[in-house]
Amino acid sequence: MVMNYTVKRVKSGIPGFDDLIQGGFPKGTTVLVTGPTGSGKTTFGVQFVYKGAAEYGEPGVIVTLEERAQDLRREMLAFGWDLEQYERERKIAIVDGVSAVVGLPSEEQYVLEGNLNAEDFLRYIYRVVKAINAKRLVIDSIPSIAFGLQEESKIREVLLQLNTILLEMGVTSILTTEAPDPSRGRISRYGMEEYIARGVVLLDFVEKEVELKRYLLIRKMRETKHSMKKYPFEINEEGIVVYPSGEVY
Repeated sequence: MVMNYTVKRVKSGIPGFDDLIQGGFPKGTTVLVTGPTGSGKTTFGVQFVYKGAAEYGEPGVIVTLEERAQDLRREMLAFGWDLEQYERERKIAIVDGVSAVVGLPSEEQYVLEGNLNAEDFLRYIYRVVKAINAKRLVIDSIPSIAFGLQEESKIREVLLQLNTILLEMGVTSILTTEAPDPSRGRISRYGMEEYIARGVVLLDFVEKEVELKRYLLIRKMRETKHSMKKYPFEINEEGIVVYPSGEVY
């Protein structure tokens, strides 16, 4: 007797994207979103968490290690995403991982202390996920974890630990990282992030008639049939929109 194994899917909240991955991310997967500066990685991650809370009844945690929580909230209002409303309803929690590192006081509810070690960092994230019963998580970004932990040599160990804990928590997670040179195959800062993640999505630019166009490429997605083509996407007033039937670069 053949058992039909159906993979539970988690909607990304990104128009057009789920068409490329059989309806959504496999539930409980860790996905790496990588790309050069300005390619839309933060927006991608926050959109995943925001839409989870706003449209799919799934609470989410945003760990911001690149900018202060208040700046992130302000920026996301440009897309009409009122993070604060969902924070009040305990459907979104934002962890401020910047203030302590730069030595500023923070009035946030969830703040990472400065000079954290890996265990404390992971334990804290775990606590916040449990506090709001989160189903989605974004950590923006991995190079900033290394910076915050001041132990770059141990980053591989930390990433493996992080991955184990994420799988244990059962959340579907997006981790962002910097891609130094995607055209030459260097799609992550440390060259190992893509090995711990079960999915890898690259956001990048291509020059087209002297104009830079954005494209997205799914490098890997376990338990999912996906194309290896480059699909156009835009960041408009409603966030990221992918065009699965658009011109392929």
